[in-house]
Amino acid sequence: MNAETLNCPMCGAAASSDAARCEHCGARLATVACPSCFGLMFVGAKFCSHCGSRADRTEVEADSHQLCPRCRVEMNAVVVGNTDLKECPKCEGIWAAAASLEQICCDREKQAAVLGMAAPIATPDSGEVEKNIRYVPCPVCSTLMNRVNFAHCSHVVVDVCVKHGTWFDKDELRRIVEFIRAGGLEEARAREISELEAKQRELRNARLTSAWDTPPDPRAPSYESAHLGLSAAASLLRMFLK
Repeated sequence: MNAETLNCPMCGAAASSDAARCEHCGARLATVACPSCFGLMFVGAKFCSHCGSRADRTEVEADSHQLCPRCRVEMNAVVVGNTDLKECPKCEGIWAAAASLEQICCDREKQAAVLGMAAPIATPDSGEVEKNIRYVPCPVCSTLMNRVNFAHCSHVVVDVCVKHGTWFDKDELRRIVEFIRAGGLEEARAREISELEAKQRELRNARLTSAWDTPPDPRAPSYESAHLGLSAAASLLRMFLK
């Protein structure tokens, strides 16, 4: 879909296909509506411009009121496909509870197995680099979240509350899905196993080196003294048995 063919439904001004809001009137133009890649879709579009999947988004009544960690405005509860998410109407960020993110990762990893890891894994240049780093609070417990490079090698830094979920800034969830579909989680696991095995080898080598370098304990019985002691015990036993 070409950018020049898209127009704001409110004022009719031309808009880019990746713009979330109209530059002229401020109307919202795009929402996360793709159930497959969780990409932003232009309002009214039936198919995702990123992967071609049919739009499937439903706004539902929130079971609890939670504020966007960035904008501090109340987030909307949405169901994209079969995934429950919270979305900020201002910055287009996404809050995924721990269970929702686990399901997303599991489903997309199955897709990666079917696709045979055909897509390239994202490079460090993918997406925008955040210049002013700011730690944000968890929408559930208000504790400042940790900033984590997803899977340690995705080059997508997300905000994580270990207990409650993960915050994705605009378009980060789609980039994570692309990373998983490209076999990123499998590669991350293989890398962690390799690093663990290397550390175990280093530890074994260090123990062997330490054992060879340690001088013998003078209090420990030598082979000769142990041999004499056994011989004496055997002689004494024979004497009692005569």
